[in-house]
Amino acid sequence: MSSCRKRCKRELLKFAQYLFRFITGTLNADSVEDELELSAVRHRPEALEQLEAQTRFSRKELQILYRGFKNECPSGVVNEDTFKEIYAQFFPQGDASTYAHFLFNAFDTDHNDSVSFEDFVMGLSILLRGTVQEKLNWAFNLYDINKDGYITKEEMFDIIKSIYDMMGKCTYPMLKEETPRQHVEIFFQKMDKNRDGVVTIDEFIDCCQNDENIMRSMQLFENVI
Repeated sequence: MSSCRKRCKRELLKFAQYLFRFITGTLNADSVEDELELSAVRHRPEALEQLEAQTRFSRKELQILYRGFKNECPSGVVNEDTFKEIYAQFFPQGDASTYAHFLFNAFDTDHNDSVSFEDFVMGLSILLRGTVQEKLNWAFNLYDINKDGYITKEEMFDIIKSIYDMMGKCTYPMLKEETPRQHVEIFFQKMDKNRDGVVTIDEFIDCCQNDENIMRSMQLFENVI
């Protein structure tokens, strides 16, 4: 493995570790039983019992997650600028702003330009503990930028180009301008089974489930916490 690829892998691992620290704060196991200070924030989360029923996290895990979320976001919500700042810190070799924008919109399920604790923990539950079907549905929603139920070639290009931009020189020292477009052509032809110019959720899931590399990557964050 080249030194550049090794650095890229280390950066991804560092980002995964930071994401874990971001959502758990600096707490240890002894602090889990502390009472939640919900009155200290402007946004009051749903009862933990309800979130426990809606996610695959235990009550103790939700308490830890909420503590960390509140430490980083005293207002109880994350705006897009803060989200972009987090990504910028761990992908300094590239421009993470566009990908962070798309990811923020995927977490912002009620489209109110902010990510609440509920939004964050629901998405995190899918990414960490969800079934393959749930993870693929979430990924489809990320690529479906305008939320019309289909992925167009331009939407796929926008997402993949943003990933290339985020990884920067670590991913492609001699990247040609047409490289992201060429990759999109390959992926899109593979997914668009009926050649109608759009990828449906069924086409997307079927293609991903039959791709060993994609299925392997789906297991990356399983059992992180």
